[in-house]
Amino acid sequence: MKGYLFLTIAIVSEIFGTSMLKASEVFTKFWPSAAFIVGFGLAFYSLSLALQYIPLNIAYAIWSGVGTALTALISILIWKEKISIQGVIGMLLIIAGVVILNLGKSTK
Repeated sequence: MKGYLFLTIAIVSEIFGTSMLKASEVFTKFWPSAAFIVGFGLAFYSLSLALQYIPLNIAYAIWSGVGTALTALISILIWKEKISIQGVIGMLLIIAGVVILNLGKSTK
């Protein structure tokens, strides 16, 4: 259970960091730029802690799949970005691909 707590922190902080990257406007705003660094630092640190409990193939699949989906959702809801039906289908295929790649892999 500890591993999934660390993985959740990694996902949330990566999504936060990505949003701050957008808000930094190419690193021209100090606080969003600093928040980006903190967010990604915490994301990778938390992911490394999660890897003590969860195999890499499973942790990374969850991290990247959930991160992709939630980042896209945030870009639409918060940043008011538009997405086409092709974009939605493409993201669903990426997430499905990550899941399929890891279905047959063993756990610790």
